[in-house]
Amino acid sequence: MRKKVIAGNWKMNKTVEEGLALATEVANITKDEVPSDVQVVICVPYIALAPVSKVLNSRVALGAQNVHQKESGAYTGEISATMLASVGVSYVIIGHSERREYFGETNAQLAEKVNIAMAQGLTPLFCCGETLQQREQGIHIDFVNSQLTESLFHLSAEDIKKVVIAYEPIWAIGTGVTASDEQAQEMHAKIRSHLASKYGAAVADEISILYGGSMKPDNAKGLLACKDIDGGLIGGASLKARDFISIAKSY
Repeated sequence: MRKKVIAGNWKMNKTVEEGLALATEVANITKDEVPSDVQVVICVPYIALAPVSKVLNSRVALGAQNVHQKESGAYTGEISATMLASVGVSYVIIGHSERREYFGETNAQLAEKVNIAMAQGLTPLFCCGETLQQREQGIHIDFVNSQLTESLFHLSAEDIKKVVIAYEPIWAIGTGVTASDEQAQEMHAKIRSHLASKYGAAVADEISILYGGSMKPDNAKGLLACKDIDGGLIGGASLKARDFISIAKSY
C-alpha cells in the first residue's frame, strides 16, 4: 500500500518563535486526531529546523525546503544534506516550481540533489509540474515526463520507491485557481504511467504522488479520493494548524 503523505511547506514565513508555536500545535493535534496511516510532514525555514525538531513527536516528520547538491565546500548561504540530517530532518523538497523559476534550478542539478539527499537517508519530495502556457499548448504531459526522466530515471528501482513525487500545476499555485479533481487525477495517472514505462507497474504502484496545487480544507476530500492522489504538498493552508490538520483528516 502506498504511503499517504500530507506535507506542509511554510516557504519563507514564520519567525522561530511563531514556528515553534505552529509546530507544537500541529504535533499535538496530529497525535490526537490524524489517522495513524497518514504521514504528516512540516517543511520549515532553515532557521527553525533545529528548534522545531525538539517539539515534534513521532507522528510528525521534519522536512527542509531545499538542499545543496554538493556534500560541503565554499557555497556561502547554502545547506548540505549532512547538515540537514544532523538536526533531525527526514524529508526535503527538491525542485519546487519556485526554486526552478527564481533560482534557475535545472533537471540535471536536481538529479544531483536527489542523489545527495538519498545518500544521507533523506526522503526527496520531488516536485514536477507545468505552466498554464505549456498546458494550453498541449505539451504539459511531455514536459512533466521530461522532468521525471532527467531528474529521477537514473535511480534504481529500489531507490525510486523511496522518492515521494509532488505534482504542482504551476497555474494553480497562489492564483486562486485549482485543478479539478479530474484534471489532477489525469496528471497523477500519467505520472504513474510514465514511472511504469521505466520501472514496471509494480514499482510505480508503490510510489506516492502528492497533489501540490493549492489544496485546501474545502477541496481536499475530493482530491484525496482520487485513485492516484496519495496526499498533498500544502502551501498557504499549512500556516494555520487547524486548516492543515483538517486536510490530513480528509482521508
